[in-house]
Amino acid sequence: MSNADLPLPPLTAGAGALSPSGHDRSGPVANKTAEDLEQVFDVPVTVAAILGSHRMPIGDMLKLQPGAVLELDRRVGEAIDIFVNDRLVARGEVVIVEDKLGVTMTEIIKAER
Repeated sequence: MSNADLPLPPLTAGAGALSPSGHDRSGPVANKTAEDLEQVFDVPVTVAAILGSHRMPIGDMLKLQPGAVLELDRRVGEAIDIFVNDRLVARGEVVIVEDKLGVTMTEIIKAER
């Protein structure tokens, strides 16, 4: 079983539960709701879904015209990398939702600390 397959702890905990920092929390803890996180709703983050890459000299790049096709280093159906604030957090797949491209996460990447 990989780290991505481990179950997440519940948002509620009682006596003896560990906080995210690993310290013992004593006493009952109320259920957490979205309203409890309201203060972070306006924190900006940058999300990037990397479909692939291509290396070329700047001179060739400047010659590109609208409609030019670049061959990327990924194949159709291969997982794409999803970054949040320049940190790899997940892998996913490109999906189409109501005629728009989207990304669905298929694997969460556990950060090494």
